Amino acid sequence: MKTDQSAAVTAGHADRAMDALELAAVASEKGRLDEVASSVTEADLNAAIELDAKAVRARLDRIIMGDDPELGLDTLLEVGALRVLFPDVHAMVGFSDGEWRHKDVWKHTKQVVRQAVPRLEVRWASLFHDIGKTKTRSISPDGKVHFLGHAEVGTRMFDKFERRSSMFSPEPALRDTIRFLVLHHLRANQYDQAWTDSAVRRFARELGHHLDDLLCLARADITTKRPEKKRKGLNQIDELSCRIGQLAAEDAKLPPLPSGVGDLMMKAFGLAPSRLLGDIKKKLEAAIENGEIEPHLPSEAYVELIAKDKARFGIV
Repeated sequence: MKTDQSAAVTAGHADRAMDALELAAVASEKGRLDEVASSVTEADLNAAIELDAKAVRARLDRIIMGDDPELGLDTLLEVGALRVLFPDVHAMVGFSDGEWRHKDVWKHTKQVVRQAVPRLEVRWASLFHDIGKTKTRSISPDGKVHFLGHAEVGTRMFDKFERRSSMFSPEPALRDTIRFLVLHHLRANQYDQAWTDSAVRRFARELGHHLDDLLCLARADITTKRPEKKRKGLNQIDELSCRIGQLAAEDAKLPPLPSGVGDLMMKAFGLAPSRLLGDIKKKLEAAIENGEIEPHLPSEAYVELIAKDKARFGIV
Protein backbone atom coordinates (compact mmCIF):
# COMPACT_ATOMS: atom_id res chain seq x y z
CA MET A 1 0.00 0.00 0.00
CA LYS A 2 1.36 3.41 -0.94
CA THR A 3 2.30 5.87 1.76
CA ASP A 4 0.92 9.39 1.63
CA GLN A 5 4.32 10.63 0.51
CA SER A 6 4.67 8.11 -2.33
CA ALA A 7 1.09 8.78 -3.42
CA ALA A 8 1.87 12.50 -3.56
CA VAL A 9 4.98 11.82 -5.65
CA THR A 10 2.96 9.66 -8.05
CA ALA A 11 0.29 12.35 -8.31
CA GLY A 12 2.97 14.94 -9.07
CA HIS A 13 4.37 12.81 -11.87
CA ALA A 14 0.89 12.24 -13.25
CA ASP A 15 0.02 15.94 -13.15
CA ARG A 16 3.11 16.84 -15.22
CA ALA A 17 2.21 14.23 -17.82
CA MET A 18 -1.43 15.27 -18.00
CA ASP A 19 -0.47 18.92 -18.38
CA ALA A 20 1.79 18.05 -21.31
CA LEU A 21 -0.87 15.89 -22.95
CA GLU A 22 -3.47 18.60 -22.48
CA LEU A 23 -1.13 21.13 -24.08
CA ALA A 24 -0.66 18.85 -27.10
CA ALA A 25 -4.41 18.26 -27.35
CA VAL A 26 -5.19 21.99 -27.31
CA ALA A 27 -2.45 22.62 -29.86
CA SER A 28 -4.00 20.03 -32.17
CA GLU A 29 -7.48 21.49 -31.73
CA LYS A 30 -6.52 25.17 -32.08
CA GLY A 31 -3.67 24.81 -34.55
CA ARG A 32 -1.27 26.74 -32.36
CA LEU A 33 0.91 26.15 -29.33
CA ASP A 34 0.04 28.77 -26.72
CA GLU A 35 2.90 28.05 -24.31
CA VAL A 36 6.29 26.40 -24.15
CA ALA A 37 5.98 22.65 -23.76
CA SER A 38 7.81 21.11 -20.80
CA SER A 39 9.48 17.73 -21.08
CA VAL A 40 8.01 14.74 -19.31
CA THR A 41 9.64 11.52 -18.22
CA GLU A 42 8.66 7.89 -18.52
CA ALA A 43 7.86 7.96 -14.80
CA ASP A 44 5.48 10.88 -15.36
CA LEU A 45 3.59 9.10 -18.12
CA ASN A 46 3.49 5.76 -16.33
CA ALA A 47 2.07 7.48 -13.27
CA ALA A 48 -0.62 9.16 -15.35
CA ILE A 49 -1.58 5.86 -16.96
CA GLU A 50 -1.63 4.13 -13.58
CA LEU A 51 -3.90 6.76 -12.03
CA ASP A 52 -6.24 7.38 -14.97
CA ALA A 53 -5.55 5.50 -18.21
CA LYS A 54 -8.93 6.58 -19.56
CA ALA A 55 -8.07 10.27 -19.21
CA VAL A 56 -4.73 9.68 -20.97
CA ARG A 57 -6.51 8.01 -23.89
CA ALA A 58 -9.06 10.82 -24.03
CA ARG A 59 -6.30 13.40 -24.53
CA LEU A 60 -4.56 11.26 -27.12
CA ASP A 61 -7.86 10.92 -28.98
CA ARG A 62 -8.18 14.71 -29.00
CA ILE A 63 -4.67 15.02 -30.46
CA ILE A 64 -5.47 12.51 -33.21
CA MET A 65 -8.87 14.04 -33.97
CA GLY A 66 -7.84 17.72 -33.93
CA ASP A 67 -7.81 20.06 -36.91
CA ASP A 68 -4.00 20.15 -36.77
CA PRO A 69 -2.91 16.70 -35.55
CA GLU A 70 0.58 17.31 -36.98
CA LEU A 71 1.17 20.03 -34.40
CA GLY A 72 -0.24 17.83 -31.66
CA LEU A 73 2.02 14.93 -32.64
CA ASP A 74 5.05 17.21 -32.90
CA THR A 75 4.27 18.46 -29.40
CA LEU A 76 4.19 14.87 -28.14
CA LEU A 77 7.59 14.39 -29.78
CA GLU A 78 8.99 17.59 -28.29
CA VAL A 79 7.97 16.79 -24.71
CA GLY A 80 9.28 13.22 -24.94
CA ALA A 81 5.88 11.54 -24.73
CA LEU A 82 5.89 10.03 -28.22
CA ARG A 83 8.94 7.89 -27.48
CA VAL A 84 7.36 6.49 -24.30
CA LEU A 85 3.77 6.05 -25.46
CA PHE A 86 4.37 4.98 -29.07
CA PRO A 87 7.95 3.71 -29.49
CA ASP A 88 7.22 2.15 -32.89
CA VAL A 89 5.86 5.46 -34.14
CA HIS A 90 8.82 7.32 -32.63
CA ALA A 91 11.15 5.00 -34.57
CA MET A 92 9.90 6.63 -37.78
CA VAL A 93 11.30 10.03 -36.73
CA GLY A 94 14.46 10.57 -38.77
CA PHE A 95 13.82 7.39 -40.76
CA SER A 96 13.78 9.17 -44.05
CA ASP A 97 15.44 10.55 -47.11
CA GLY A 98 19.19 10.95 -46.77
CA GLU A 99 21.14 8.52 -48.90
CA TRP A 100 18.19 6.17 -49.38
CA ARG A 101 16.05 8.57 -51.43
CA HIS A 102 12.63 7.74 -50.01
CA LYS A 103 10.14 10.06 -48.45
CA ASP A 104 10.41 10.97 -44.78
CA VAL A 105 8.19 8.35 -43.13
CA TRP A 106 7.43 10.52 -40.09
CA LYS A 107 6.43 13.53 -42.18
CA HIS A 108 4.38 11.27 -44.44
CA THR A 109 2.61 9.70 -41.46
CA LYS A 110 1.70 13.07 -39.97
CA GLN A 111 0.33 14.23 -43.31
CA VAL A 112 -1.75 11.08 -43.67
CA VAL A 113 -3.23 11.62 -40.20
CA ARG A 114 -4.08 15.23 -41.10
CA GLN A 115 -5.59 14.28 -44.46
CA ALA A 116 -7.65 11.43 -43.03
CA VAL A 117 -11.33 11.93 -42.33
CA PRO A 118 -11.86 12.82 -38.65
CA ARG A 119 -13.04 9.38 -37.68
CA LEU A 120 -11.30 7.76 -34.74
CA GLU A 121 -10.65 4.42 -36.46
CA VAL A 122 -9.17 6.00 -39.57
CA ARG A 123 -7.06 8.58 -37.73
CA TRP A 124 -5.49 6.00 -35.40
CA ALA A 125 -4.88 3.60 -38.31
CA SER A 126 -3.21 6.49 -40.15
CA LEU A 127 -0.76 6.88 -37.28
CA PHE A 128 0.18 3.19 -37.26
CA HIS A 129 -0.16 2.27 -40.94
CA ASP A 130 3.54 2.53 -41.86
CA ILE A 131 5.27 1.48 -38.62
CA GLY A 132 6.39 -1.71 -40.37
CA LYS A 133 8.61 0.28 -42.73
CA THR A 134 11.33 0.67 -40.11
CA LYS A 135 11.72 -3.12 -40.03
CA THR A 136 11.43 -3.88 -43.74
CA ARG A 137 13.53 -1.38 -45.69
CA SER A 138 15.71 -2.99 -48.34
CA ILE A 139 17.73 -1.66 -51.26
CA SER A 140 17.69 -3.51 -54.58
CA PRO A 141 20.80 -3.67 -56.79
CA ASP A 142 19.44 -0.83 -58.93
CA GLY A 143 19.28 1.41 -55.86
CA LYS A 144 15.51 1.38 -55.41
CA VAL A 145 14.09 1.34 -51.90
CA HIS A 146 11.53 -1.33 -50.98
CA PHE A 147 9.40 -2.01 -47.90
CA LEU A 148 8.21 -5.49 -48.80
CA GLY A 149 5.67 -6.90 -46.37
CA HIS A 150 5.57 -3.76 -44.24
CA ALA A 151 1.78 -3.98 -43.79
CA GLU A 152 2.01 -7.48 -42.34
CA VAL A 153 5.04 -6.62 -40.19
CA GLY A 154 3.34 -3.43 -39.03
CA THR A 155 0.28 -5.43 -37.98
CA ARG A 156 2.41 -7.72 -35.83
CA MET A 157 4.09 -4.66 -34.31
CA PHE A 158 0.68 -3.19 -33.52
CA ASP A 159 -0.31 -6.47 -31.84
CA LYS A 160 2.81 -6.37 -29.65
CA PHE A 161 2.20 -2.71 -28.82
CA GLU A 162 -1.36 -3.48 -27.76
CA ARG A 163 -0.25 -6.41 -25.59
CA ARG A 164 2.25 -4.11 -23.84
CA SER A 165 0.05 -1.06 -23.42
CA SER A 166 -3.56 -2.31 -23.59
CA MET A 167 -4.34 1.17 -24.90
CA PHE A 168 -7.27 0.01 -27.02
CA SER A 169 -8.31 -3.05 -25.01
CA PRO A 170 -11.34 -1.31 -23.46
CA GLU A 171 -12.67 -0.84 -27.02
CA PRO A 172 -12.09 -4.14 -28.85
CA ALA A 173 -14.08 -3.07 -31.92
CA LEU A 174 -11.87 0.01 -32.34
CA ARG A 175 -8.71 -2.03 -31.75
CA ASP A 176 -9.72 -4.68 -34.29
CA THR A 177 -10.62 -2.05 -36.90
CA ILE A 178 -7.27 -0.28 -36.50
CA ARG A 179 -5.50 -3.60 -36.86
CA PHE A 180 -7.52 -4.53 -39.95
CA LEU A 181 -6.81 -1.20 -41.62
CA VAL A 182 -3.08 -1.41 -40.93
CA LEU A 183 -2.97 -4.91 -42.40
CA HIS A 184 -4.94 -4.02 -45.55
CA HIS A 185 -4.02 -0.36 -46.07
CA LEU A 186 -2.29 -0.99 -49.42
CA ARG A 187 -5.08 -2.92 -51.10
CA ALA A 188 -7.25 -0.13 -52.48
CA ASN A 189 -4.23 1.60 -54.03
CA GLN A 190 -3.49 -1.61 -55.94
CA TYR A 191 -6.75 -1.31 -57.88
CA ASP A 192 -6.52 -1.30 -61.66
CA GLN A 193 -9.17 -0.68 -64.30
CA ALA A 194 -8.46 -4.17 -65.62
CA TRP A 195 -10.01 -5.73 -62.51
CA THR A 196 -12.99 -7.84 -63.49
CA ASP A 197 -16.39 -7.33 -61.88
CA SER A 198 -15.81 -10.56 -59.96
CA ALA A 199 -12.52 -9.19 -58.59
CA VAL A 200 -14.23 -5.96 -57.50
CA ARG A 201 -17.03 -7.92 -55.82
CA ARG A 202 -14.47 -10.12 -54.06
CA PHE A 203 -12.54 -7.06 -52.86
CA ALA A 204 -15.70 -5.49 -51.42
CA ARG A 205 -16.78 -8.76 -49.81
CA GLU A 206 -13.39 -9.33 -48.17
CA LEU A 207 -13.30 -5.79 -46.79
CA GLY A 208 -16.85 -6.08 -45.49
CA HIS A 209 -17.95 -3.34 -43.10
CA HIS A 210 -14.39 -1.92 -43.10
CA LEU A 211 -14.69 -0.92 -46.76
CA ASP A 212 -15.47 2.78 -46.29
CA ASP A 213 -12.76 3.21 -43.62
CA LEU A 214 -10.20 1.53 -45.87
CA LEU A 215 -11.05 3.71 -48.86
CA CYS A 216 -10.78 6.81 -46.65
CA LEU A 217 -7.36 5.69 -45.42
CA ALA A 218 -6.24 4.96 -48.98
CA ARG A 219 -7.17 8.49 -50.05
CA ALA A 220 -5.31 10.00 -47.09
CA ASP A 221 -2.26 7.85 -47.88
CA ILE A 222 -1.66 9.76 -51.12
CA THR A 223 0.83 12.47 -50.12
CA THR A 224 2.75 13.07 -53.34
CA LYS A 225 3.58 16.69 -54.11
CA ARG A 226 2.98 16.11 -57.81
CA PRO A 227 -0.59 17.32 -58.56
CA GLU A 228 -1.15 15.05 -61.54
CA LYS A 229 0.02 11.95 -59.69
CA LYS A 230 -2.17 12.81 -56.71
CA ARG A 231 -5.19 13.43 -58.93
CA LYS A 232 -4.64 10.11 -60.69
CA GLY A 233 -4.41 8.24 -57.38
CA LEU A 234 -7.56 9.82 -55.98
CA ASN A 235 -9.47 9.21 -59.21
CA GLN A 236 -8.42 5.57 -59.14
CA ILE A 237 -9.86 5.08 -55.64
CA ASP A 238 -13.03 6.97 -56.58
CA GLU A 239 -13.44 4.70 -59.61
CA LEU A 240 -13.09 1.62 -57.41
CA SER A 241 -15.66 3.00 -54.98
CA CYS A 242 -18.02 3.80 -57.84
CA ARG A 243 -17.73 0.32 -59.34
CA ILE A 244 -18.40 -1.28 -55.95
CA GLY A 245 -21.54 0.82 -55.59
CA GLN A 246 -22.76 0.07 -59.10
CA LEU A 247 -22.22 -3.66 -58.75
CA ALA A 248 -23.95 -3.70 -55.37
CA ALA A 249 -26.94 -1.93 -56.91
CA GLU A 250 -27.04 -4.39 -59.81
CA ASP A 251 -26.73 -7.38 -57.49
CA ALA A 252 -29.58 -6.09 -55.35
CA LYS A 253 -31.85 -6.18 -58.41
CA LEU A 254 -30.78 -9.57 -59.76
CA PRO A 255 -31.12 -12.98 -58.06
CA PRO A 256 -27.71 -14.54 -57.37
CA LEU A 257 -28.43 -17.62 -59.50
CA PRO A 258 -29.26 -17.49 -63.23
CA SER A 259 -32.82 -18.41 -64.20
CA GLY A 260 -31.89 -21.54 -66.17
CA VAL A 261 -29.78 -23.20 -63.52
CA GLY A 262 -32.60 -25.47 -62.29
CA ASP A 263 -33.31 -26.95 -65.71
CA LEU A 264 -29.62 -27.59 -66.30
CA MET A 265 -29.25 -29.30 -62.89
CA MET A 266 -32.19 -31.61 -63.63
CA LYS A 267 -30.64 -32.57 -66.96
CA ALA A 268 -27.09 -32.98 -65.62
CA PHE A 269 -27.99 -35.07 -62.55
CA GLY A 270 -31.21 -36.75 -63.71
CA LEU A 271 -33.37 -34.94 -61.17
CA ALA A 272 -37.10 -34.38 -61.28
CA PRO A 273 -38.79 -31.19 -60.02
CA SER A 274 -38.71 -31.77 -56.26
CA ARG A 275 -37.81 -30.42 -52.83
CA LEU A 276 -34.23 -31.69 -53.40
CA LEU A 277 -33.87 -29.30 -56.33
CA GLY A 278 -34.99 -26.40 -54.13
CA ASP A 279 -32.60 -27.48 -51.35
CA ILE A 280 -29.68 -27.52 -53.79
CA LYS A 281 -30.49 -23.97 -54.88
CA LYS A 282 -30.69 -22.83 -51.25
CA LYS A 283 -27.29 -24.34 -50.52
CA LEU A 284 -25.82 -22.58 -53.55
CA GLU A 285 -27.33 -19.26 -52.45
CA ALA A 286 -25.96 -19.76 -48.92
CA ALA A 287 -22.49 -20.45 -50.35
CA ILE A 288 -22.75 -17.27 -52.43
CA GLU A 289 -23.83 -15.23 -49.41
CA ASN A 290 -20.88 -16.60 -47.41
CA GLY A 291 -18.48 -15.59 -50.18
CA GLU A 292 -17.53 -19.16 -51.10
CA ILE A 293 -18.98 -18.91 -54.61
CA GLU A 294 -19.35 -15.97 -56.98
CA PRO A 295 -22.89 -14.84 -57.87
CA HIS A 296 -24.22 -14.36 -61.42
CA LEU A 297 -22.01 -17.01 -63.02
CA PRO A 298 -23.28 -19.00 -66.01
CA SER A 299 -25.50 -21.97 -65.11
CA GLU A 300 -22.80 -24.38 -66.33
CA ALA A 301 -20.39 -23.07 -63.69
CA TYR A 302 -22.77 -23.93 -60.84
CA VAL A 303 -23.48 -27.38 -62.25
CA GLU A 304 -19.73 -27.99 -62.41
CA LEU A 305 -19.33 -26.89 -58.78
CA ILE A 306 -22.10 -29.25 -57.68
CA ALA A 307 -20.57 -32.13 -59.64
CA LYS A 308 -17.28 -31.71 -57.77
CA ASP A 309 -18.97 -32.07 -54.36
CA LYS A 310 -22.23 -33.95 -54.84
CA ALA A 311 -22.43 -35.09 -51.23
CA ARG A 312 -22.50 -31.52 -49.99
CA PHE A 313 -25.56 -30.81 -52.12
CA GLY A 314 -27.38 -34.06 -51.27
CA ILE A 315 -26.94 -35.78 -54.62
CA VAL A 316 -26.21 -39.51 -54.43
